[in-house]
Amino acid sequence: MFKNLNPGAVGIRCGWLEGLDLAAQAGFVGADLNLGEAKKLADDRGADAVRALYADRGLQMGGWGLPLGWRGDDAEFYAGLARLPELSKLAAELGCHRTMSVCLGWSDDLPRAKHWHQVIHRLRCIGEILQPDGHRLGLEFIGPHTARKDHKYGFVYTMDGMLAVGLAVGTGNIGLLFDVWHWYTCQSTLADVRRLTAEDVVYVHINDAPAGIDVLDQMDLSRCLPGEMGIIPNGELLQILDDIGFDGPVTAEPFSQKVRDLAAEDQLAAAKMVKASLDKVWAEAGLA
Repeated sequence: MFKNLNPGAVGIRCGWLEGLDLAAQAGFVGADLNLGEAKKLADDRGADAVRALYADRGLQMGGWGLPLGWRGDDAEFYAGLARLPELSKLAAELGCHRTMSVCLGWSDDLPRAKHWHQVIHRLRCIGEILQPDGHRLGLEFIGPHTARKDHKYGFVYTMDGMLAVGLAVGTGNIGLLFDVWHWYTCQSTLADVRRLTAEDVVYVHINDAPAGIDVLDQMDLSRCLPGEMGIIPNGELLQILDDIGFDGPVTAEPFSQKVRDLAAEDQLAAAKMVKASLDKVWAEAGLA
C-alpha cells in the first residue's frame, strides 16, 4: 500500500500538475492520474513525457477515474464507450492499471430488476474493453442510510453486494473501490474485510466519522480526517488490507471543512495536514 494524493478528494482546488507538485512536496508516495490531461500531453510529446512527470517527482501513479458517464442515458453511455478503448490503451502504456467509479445504491427511475440489468450490461461492456489492457475497475458502493432513504427504488449499497455485481459482470476485472466510510455506514464488520482477497480491492479511500452521531444518521459529505475521531478503526482496516496483500493507493477523502479552509490559504499546508493524518493511521496499523 502507498499513501496517495488526489487533491480534489481533500478539497484542494488545483490543476493536475500543481497536484503532482503538492504530492511530492508533502511527502506522498503517489498521486492520481488525470487521464484527460495525460492524453493531451501524450498526443503532443508522447507517453514518456507523462511518465517523466511522475518519475521526476519520485511519485507512483495512483489510479484514474473511469472517463465515461455509464450511469446516464444510452446516448451518453455509448458515446463514452466508443472513446474508452483509446484511453484504456494509453493508461496501459503509462503503466496505470487501476480505474474507479461509483455505483449508486438507489434510483428514482429504474426498479431494482431493471436497474440491475442495466448496470450489469454496461459494466460488462466496460470490463470487456479494459480487460485486454490489464486494467481493473474498482466500484464504490454508497453506504449511508441518509443518502438512499428518500429515493424511490433501492439498489446495491454494501461491500458484499458490490462484489456480487462484479461476479455477475463476469469479466474478472471488477472489484471494489473500498471506502472505509461506506464500509462503516453500511455496517459491515472487520470480519467481512478479512474475507476479502487482494484481487477484490482495486483502490482505497480512507477517512473518519464525526463523533456523537448514530451510524444511521451520518451524512455522506460530513466526514473527518483519517484517525481524527477514532470512530472508524482505520488502523485495523489498514492492517487487514496489508495482511491480504493489497498493494495499491490509499487516498484520504475526508470532506473536511478545516482542510478546505486551510487549502484556501495554503495548499501545501493542507496537503501536509492530510499526509500527517495518513502517517498517524499507518503507525496505528504498525506499518510505519
